[in-house]
Amino acid sequence: MFRRQRALETQNIDPRPQSAVSSGVGAAGLLGLCAWIMIARQYGMDGPYSALAACLSCAVPMVLWSLLYDKVHLRATTGIDWKNPKPFKDTLDISIVKLAGLWATWGLIAVVYCIGRWYWTGQYQFSMEMMELGAPWLLAISIPYVLWLDRHFIEPRDGAWHFGQFLMGSRSKDHGGEYDREQIYHHLRAWTVKGFFLAFMISIVPGGFGDLVRLDVDQIMGNPVAIAHWLIIAMFVVDVQFATVGYLLTMKPLDSHIRTANPHLAGWVAALICYPPFILMGDNGPLNYHINTADWAYWLEGHQVVLAAWGALLVMLTAIYAWATVAFGLRFSNLTHRGILTHGPYAWTKHPAYVAKNSYWWLATMPFLATSGSYVDMIRNAAIMAAVSGVYFWRAKTEEKHLLADPAYKEYAEWMDRNAPIPRAINWVKMKTGWWQPDREEPDMEPAE
Repeated sequence: MFRRQRALETQNIDPRPQSAVSSGVGAAGLLGLCAWIMIARQYGMDGPYSALAACLSCAVPMVLWSLLYDKVHLRATTGIDWKNPKPFKDTLDISIVKLAGLWATWGLIAVVYCIGRWYWTGQYQFSMEMMELGAPWLLAISIPYVLWLDRHFIEPRDGAWHFGQFLMGSRSKDHGGEYDREQIYHHLRAWTVKGFFLAFMISIVPGGFGDLVRLDVDQIMGNPVAIAHWLIIAMFVVDVQFATVGYLLTMKPLDSHIRTANPHLAGWVAALICYPPFILMGDNGPLNYHINTADWAYWLEGHQVVLAAWGALLVMLTAIYAWATVAFGLRFSNLTHRGILTHGPYAWTKHPAYVAKNSYWWLATMPFLATSGSYVDMIRNAAIMAAVSGVYFWRAKTEEKHLLADPAYKEYAEWMDRNAPIPRAINWVKMKTGWWQPDREEPDMEPAE
């Protein structure tokens, strides 16, 4: 009781910065997704279109919660003034230029899809089919959407407008013209992120979802390995669904737009080498740590209690990973700033997904053991796995470098150093070893327990 009271007093003295996303958004999306999975299981709808319908079932509750309860469309960060629309004739020319820039951007993405032949093989074929079906509708809807929204923007001249001005031969501001090069760079970076990752996310939507819908629960009961396996698949389905919705709904009326895309080359390199076609961790990649390895069930076979405990730990790590994505609500995206999260697992560590994912890989793969019995394989695999973890540490640092340009993230990072369990533990170790000395005064209070 005393500890709880002290924790509450500490929270009042040093409150956690407000999160850009409420917990209710993710909860609403999770309920919608679970409802559709139960419907799909009941009626045997395990195909790719059913998997996309699951995205819709996840997205709609989140959109409704965001608009009706959180009222995100009224936030100043949207750049929208709903009460004072401009006359249509005053924004028509702006909208036309913006549409030209937007359509040209989509055209560039389409060219990359056509040139990159990996987009037309394997699981990417489904993404391309969906892009082809959706492109005409997207073009048609973009016209009334841009014309309507520009009337309400405080400043409708965004990156798409600046890109349109560039395409129409206008001069840059550096030469007395109208378009701003930095606005164009931001626009192209943001759409590069969306074009690259959306194709990947759509391509992996059907797989795990279909497996989950077809699951025969009776066949796995009493088998801790099978139960853990399917629970892990379920967690990854949640992660993929929420992430796909995040890439689809980058919209200012939902306050889920891209504020900035990472401007640092190191950030892009660190992220892209973790995804196809640039992935380094694949079967033929230099960071493949699976040479003569077997999974946890192989090494722990015959030890039922240990198997159950180990499986539960892996499920817990995957659940934290999925929770980290659910916490984003409508805003999940790599390499972008779409609002600072401070709730859920982000109140424990700044990078819960990376911590959980890498811990899972170490425990599930056990790279320090090899079926060949070769110490060379054991040392090599463990070293490569450490290098993979190093890549994710690098990603975390490049993301922080990007986000620290926002004072809101700096405030959050400083609060985490003072209060969050994992950062405090790391800083304690650094201070004890002399690696780090705090450069600011700590609040006059006892540590939270």
